Amino acid sequence: MKFSIKTALVLVMTSLVFVSCDDFLDINENPNSPTEAPINGLMARVTLESARNTNRVAGTTSFFVQQFASPNPSGSADTHDNVSYETAWSTAYGVLGDAADMITLAGETNSPHYAGIGKILTAYNLSLLVSMYGDVPYSEALFGETLNPSYDSSSEIYDEMLSLLAEGIADLSGPAGDREVGGDDYIYNGDAEAWIRTANALRARFLNHYSKLPSYDPNAIRSALGNAFRSNDDDFQMSFFEGQGTDAENPWYRLAVNNAGLLLGGWLSEHFVDQLNGTTYGVVDPRIDFITAPATAGDRIGEYVGVRNGEGRGDAPEANARAVLAVGSWYASEPTAPLQIATYAEMKFIEAEVNFRDGNTPAAFAAYEAGIRAHMEKLGVPQADIDAYWAEAAVSDLASFGLDKIMKEKYVATFLLPETWNDARRFDYGYTNFQLPANHNPALNGEFLRRVRYPDSEVQRNSAQMPERTMLDRIFWDTP
Repeated sequence: MKFSIKTALVLVMTSLVFVSCDDFLDINENPNSPTEAPINGLMARVTLESARNTNRVAGTTSFFVQQFASPNPSGSADTHDNVSYETAWSTAYGVLGDAADMITLAGETNSPHYAGIGKILTAYNLSLLVSMYGDVPYSEALFGETLNPSYDSSSEIYDEMLSLLAEGIADLSGPAGDREVGGDDYIYNGDAEAWIRTANALRARFLNHYSKLPSYDPNAIRSALGNAFRSNDDDFQMSFFEGQGTDAENPWYRLAVNNAGLLLGGWLSEHFVDQLNGTTYGVVDPRIDFITAPATAGDRIGEYVGVRNGEGRGDAPEANARAVLAVGSWYASEPTAPLQIATYAEMKFIEAEVNFRDGNTPAAFAAYEAGIRAHMEKLGVPQADIDAYWAEAAVSDLASFGLDKIMKEKYVATFLLPETWNDARRFDYGYTNFQLPANHNPALNGEFLRRVRYPDSEVQRNSAQMPERTMLDRIFWDTP
């Protein structure tokens, strides 16, 4: 599909972010081909908005895991305040509704590849909802049959997510039918094999969440990994667009531009920076230069300086005195920079974890090294610097190798992914020197939060169905 068509679709999508799916279908009806525009438009939207939803969720959870920090004291996400995260909820349900319509249209038009991608992205967006809120409406929520849908248990939704992935793989394993997916798929351009690998990657991720449960199944995880990403080239990510307005740009790039304009939001946490700059582990991680830049103002020029969560920047100047997500860093290099959703490096760390838990330390260690190297190569770290980092005993000493090292390295490799908060909860926030934020929400009694509360819109519309939960109530896989 030519770029001009893609451009037109992006403009349609960005203008319809808050338009109902029914309106979307009406606008795009073509009397000569009554289903072509809707199913193409729905594909464009569910791929685009799934990538954006990754950013929307990670834009909150990156504060919870102390990769981001607010430059202002007592920032709400920084300090785990009891606030309503409306956008993550509403946009995930927007994608779920559009994906459900696309799957229906795919059945009516003999287009199984559209259905398969819709099922995979349904599973992914459900995972975002469950990771944030726990139990959520699903089985009664998508087709407007009731204004007060009941809540499904998060464990049942996980079962459904895994079933959707299996169905998606089956749909994509055969012929495309009457309609082939193409440029309307902003992630893989209709590559069925790539989507099958992504489904297996998500399956490995979801099954690994069960690490605290008796049902944890190392063999099932390894099976999924064997059919997932083979290299960085397979990563589940979306490249954005240039010259079509800020809504079409990579949102991490836009955040970096806003930082430069002193609309401050993407400052880096002291915990994260100290892990990279040698303070915590005695080893400077070369990835630091691909994530942020040293201070050029203030009292610590030339140093990498983070902000303690909940404390703010103090007397530091507004610009260039603390580490931020900056324009030119790998994650915010340009408007078209790819936004990661799941990666080969993450899969290698899952492989390391599952093998370590299963007692196969040599296999775990090999996967751990592969994960470090894959992430550094992705960022463009020179080979000599990669080798020098691996040569450090604090990184590569087999005698001291364990789950803590796997999770430490995965924490860096999953920068700006919602998955990092899932890991933090599975790991019981056990990272070295990880501490509660300053000015921590006193209602949490000195404990780290385990979920966010349901948004105000849901409280107002559907409180009768809503289960009673606090921010300390755990997701089903996050057992004590």
